[in-house]
Amino acid sequence: MKYKLKNMVKHLCVEAGVSRSGYYNYYSTKSQERRALHDFRDEEMKEAILKAYHFRNRKKGARQIKMTLEGQFKIVYNLKRIRRIMKKYNIVCPIRKANPYRQMMKATHEHKVVPNLLKQKLQAKYTW
Repeated sequence: MKYKLKNMVKHLCVEAGVSRSGYYNYYSTKSQERRALHDFRDEEMKEAILKAYHFRNRKKGARQIKMTLEGQFKIVYNLKRIRRIMKKYNIVCPIRKANPYRQMMKATHEHKVVPNLLKQKLQAKYTW
């Protein structure tokens, strides 16, 4: 029975493109506890980030959240960490979102090929 289980794990790891040792490492109790600890810390950081996000009833982006945390709450977090947690918990700054219609207009007008109505055959002549 144990042999069949190992072969099944080996087959699934090959299909997923993962090493067997990596699979067992991922499901070890040590790494599961580490992930749980990271999730717990992220939850704590999320509360602080949301406090800064709603500070003075203005929603902010990651940079302003970093400055607010440092200035008002005396909490120092790395900007990349703040962005990662904002992405993880879907905290989005409503200010200056990209306009999707602008991108569509650019895509349709840029590199547009115009038909040659005059049937001109122009060639550059080099005179050195």
